[in-house]
Amino acid sequence: MDAATRAWLIAQLGTTTDLTDLDTRYTRLGSSRAVALEVLRERLAALLAQPSTINVSGVVSISYSEIIKALERQITALENGEPPAPDDPADDNTDSSSDFGIIRLVERPRR
Repeated sequence: MDAATRAWLIAQLGTTTDLTDLDTRYTRLGSSRAVALEVLRERLAALLAQPSTINVSGVVSISYSEIIKALERQITALENGEPPAPDDPADDNTDSSSDFGIIRLVERPRR
C-alpha cells in the first residue's frame, strides 16, 4: 500500500485506525475502497449489536442512532464511488461526445 492510499484510508476511517490491520486487509482485498467498506461495515455491525439508546432517568441519556445513520450514509457513498480512491481503476470512457442531456419544458400558468 502506498502513502496516498494509506492517507485516503485514514481520512475515511479516522486516525485511530490500526495501520497494520489496514495493511493486512489491503493485501487480502486488493483495493482501498474494499478495505474501507469492510471496516465501516464491521463498525456498523458492532453498533447494531448493542442497544442504540441508553437512558438513566435524570442522570444520562445516550443515543447511537445518528452515528448509525452517518455510518450507513458513508457506506452508501463509498459503494457509489465517492470520494474517489487513489487506487480506483481509471475511467476509460473519456469521450463525452456520445453524452446528451434532456431539458423538460413546462408551461407557465396564465394570469
